Amino acid sequence: MSLRKYLTSRVFFTQVFLAALIIGVLGYLLMHWLTFTTDHGNEITVPDLSKLTEEQVEEKLDELDLAYVLLDSVDYRSDYPKYSVVQQDPLPGAKVKVGRKVYIKINSSGFSSVKIPDLIEKTYREAIPTLRALGLEEGTITYIPNLGKDMVLEMRFKGRNIKAGDKVLKGSKIDLVLGDGKASYEESIPTDSLASPIDEMPNEQ
Repeated sequence: MSLRKYLTSRVFFTQVFLAALIIGVLGYLLMHWLTFTTDHGNEITVPDLSKLTEEQVEEKLDELDLAYVLLDSVDYRSDYPKYSVVQQDPLPGAKVKVGRKVYIKINSSGFSSVKIPDLIEKTYREAIPTLRALGLEEGTITYIPNLGKDMVLEMRFKGRNIKAGDKVLKGSKIDLVLGDGKASYEESIPTDSLASPIDEMPNEQ
């Protein structure tokens, strides 16, 4: 059979049809296999885990076929319950695949203690950043007569004087006593100007 007759024969068209059918079936199966292995179109919305305990996180993520990993605890935050989630990654609302791990950080059980820094004779502008860097807060500011304007003269906590090295809890408010920049010296008045002169006794010859 010549090539021309073969290309126009029923056998040729039957073979082309079968080949196209096989290719279509294989393509269809391949797409479904890719969809199955990559979970294409089967994404899960990450829930908000904020302020949940670790047990509540595990229960909630199990229902969604997600997992979690506890990274660490963070410094105590009073606006969150103890041992509750403070941070999570991915963030709430993110779309993830089944089995994705959500990384969490939980709140500490309470404030840790810190040592009071030495702020005496430092300026107010120097003292406040130092307190905040340690997790402490600015309390009441009181001024007393002193030549050193805005110089820290005393540190107080809950009404009592404290010194460098004393320990308080993070988040505590430290009251500062500052100088007002005004002189506080008083000139003393001499008291011996009215004293009676001592008579000299004549020498007896």
